[in-house]
Amino acid sequence: MSDSKTIKVRLVRSLSGRLKTHQDCVRGLGLRRMHHEVEVLDTPENRGMINRVEYMLEVQESK
Repeated sequence: MSDSKTIKVRLVRSLSGRLKTHQDCVRGLGLRRMHHEVEVLDTPENRGMINRVEYMLEVQESK
């Protein structure tokens, strides 16, 4: 699993007042609060969640 591609994702906009489905996508990616950054595997499922809420995220390809 060490050769799997990952993506760094940071929450840069607040979840307040957002659609419940968008909040769920952000939580599903493992983000908990503003400016929290996580690394997720580059899978179609994670890409779908990122695409849905890309206006709230800062995304950086890694590896």
